[in-house]
Amino acid sequence: MTIHVTPPVSPEACPALVLNADFRPLSYYPLSLWNWQDTIKAVVLDRVNIVSFYDKTIRSPSAEIRLPSVVSLKSYIPPSRHPAFTRFNVFLRDKFSCQYCGQRDELTFDHVTPRSKGGLTTWENVVAACSPCNLAKGDKLPKVAKMFPLQKPYAPTVFDLHQNGRLFPPNYLHESWLDYLYWDTELEP
Repeated sequence: MTIHVTPPVSPEACPALVLNADFRPLSYYPLSLWNWQDTIKAVVLDRVNIVSFYDKTIRSPSAEIRLPSVVSLKSYIPPSRHPAFTRFNVFLRDKFSCQYCGQRDELTFDHVTPRSKGGLTTWENVVAACSPCNLAKGDKLPKVAKMFPLQKPYAPTVFDLHQNGRLFPPNYLHESWLDYLYWDTELEP
């Protein structure tokens, strides 16, 4: 895997990786990042410990502050056991590929049993679908459309999403974050 590590140039390009009090990211997908303003505010309010810094400083008339690149919360937040039902998480569960043809462009989400036929917007009834497949299926049932998902939709665990997410690391990772991110190692269930 190739990870591009480039030095940021402006404060806007200096997000901080946010770790829980146990030094694990609050989330991997999307990666738990704060912009520099929120990070400085949390530092001033004494809600975080600074773990690592950028080589970038910001200045005000009375102070100069090095921008944190990694912070950890002072209070532990228990991780969610059940991932939120979101469009991104459906795509992540389905590995960002159409569940009818396998293609990865123009993704939408499709109700396997259409809402017009009583289908609900739930993990067990929604799949990632490319726009052409979604349009071809329309509001037909799978048997009528002769289109069946490659994988039966299911409610994923946080572990399922972490496993799938390891296949899609972010395009940008600051070198100070690498000790806290685990795309190259096995995750424990």
